[in-house]
Amino acid sequence: MAVQRALISVFDKTGIMDFAKRLAAMKIEILSTGGTAKLLRENGVAVRDVSDFTGWPEMLGGRVKTLHPKVHGGLLFRRKHADDQKQVAQHGIAPIDLVVVNLYPFEATAARAGLSAEELIENIDIGGPTMLRSAAKNFESVTAVSDPADFERVAKEIESAGDTTFATRLELARKVFATTSRYDGMITTELERLAAASEHISLGAKPVLPERVHLALRRQQELRYGENPHQAAALYAPAGRAQEGLAAARQLQGKELSYNNFVDLEAARSLAAEFENPAAVIIKHNNPCGTAEQATLRDAYLKALACDPVSAFGGVLAFNRQVDAATAEEVAKLFVECIAASGFAARAKEIFAAKKNLRLLELPPGGLEPEHELQLKRILGGMLVQQPDLGGLNDSELRTVTKRMPTPEEMHTLRFAWKVAKHVKSNAIVFAKDGATLGVGAGQMSRVDSVKIAVMKAQSPLAGSVVASDAFFPFPDGVEEAAKAGATAVIQPGGSVRDPDVIAAADRLGLAMVFTGMRHFLH
Repeated sequence: MAVQRALISVFDKTGIMDFAKRLAAMKIEILSTGGTAKLLRENGVAVRDVSDFTGWPEMLGGRVKTLHPKVHGGLLFRRKHADDQKQVAQHGIAPIDLVVVNLYPFEATAARAGLSAEELIENIDIGGPTMLRSAAKNFESVTAVSDPADFERVAKEIESAGDTTFATRLELARKVFATTSRYDGMITTELERLAAASEHISLGAKPVLPERVHLALRRQQELRYGENPHQAAALYAPAGRAQEGLAAARQLQGKELSYNNFVDLEAARSLAAEFENPAAVIIKHNNPCGTAEQATLRDAYLKALACDPVSAFGGVLAFNRQVDAATAEEVAKLFVECIAASGFAARAKEIFAAKKNLRLLELPPGGLEPEHELQLKRILGGMLVQQPDLGGLNDSELRTVTKRMPTPEEMHTLRFAWKVAKHVKSNAIVFAKDGATLGVGAGQMSRVDSVKIAVMKAQSPLAGSVVASDAFFPFPDGVEEAAKAGATAVIQPGGSVRDPDVIAAADRLGLAMVFTGMRHFLH
């Protein structure tokens, strides 16, 4: 059956004029409402108002426009079903064969500062999703278009055959239900936030996580493989939303990315985002094996590499600046899997082009910002959800608990080491000096073993270094091992029942020790 009638009602007017003119040229009757109808008429496209089609005016401030049996009957009736044919004829319902609808920008509205609850609610689209769902349910006969990117394909098919193909209608129906599902999920999420804010104000409680979390994800790209070659993997991104962060990075060269590449790239990117001065991060198996913040990017890379050059082989790198030629020349001497940065100078690209398998990823604007979204981890039968770890050092809460205060230089390096420790798998120990890591101990079951591993891995003398620990030292032994290796100052959360013993050991060894009151476990 040929398309005879189309209903067009869009908030995003991108491409709609050209599309509507092509429909009008095929003598397809166009129904429309409000601003869309006005725009089409002003551009010479004949339009019939939906209120004229239904015999009912728009009402309730525009809340009710298309919620009418003549609209939804025209969309839902089964063209080959005898009883449906009889009923639509009895009630004067005309078929609507094509629906072109996109929705109020609820997400953009919800993101505005100072938005009132009333404004938020008034931007919940009711008629649009309802029409799309009706049309998509009846995809056997009706084409539902929710994305301007599909205008060209739909117009060509109608121009060629008078109607869209069944395969196209099914694909567009799937897109509709994905779109409306995500839209309802966004609304639910925002209402959950309103409820949480209300509870926070009324009870004076700390902010709570939402009661419900809704995810609508679209497969963005298939990956080379998962954690192992026998596991399939893909990158999924929020459906219907502009790409951002690492998921929006542009791959300039290199092999197809794997699951592990993305995991390591995110670890590298998130640590690089901690620093304001030029910084280099080298990640191996999701742990930093070298990090440095220096006056130049080249110096930062060389200092990061010096921490553990053996582990750096085959690693993943991130820089918080555009990679210049001098840095690229040094990096090119080492085999690395991936590099993420805010950009690459032209000469740096030429240098890296000789390594065809090396993956270069250019981060988008905002790609070096901390992660603010809820963090999710799957368990059998459920999902763990937590806020991201955005905790930083608060000067008012720092306490020097030893007799000796840290020197200004020690305190500066303690802050650096603390940032790195936050990104090391617990139990985490980081030795640092002069704005660079010297030894990293990660993921051990015993904190003292993490200290010993960090000492063992160090390639440079640890005399005069400082140590950061992501959680408290449960016994003096870890501090004693650090002092034996040459450390002069320690930063740790504190809070152990044996804190007095640990502090006494630090005093005996001449260490300065600072308590943060905050831990940074990373599992």
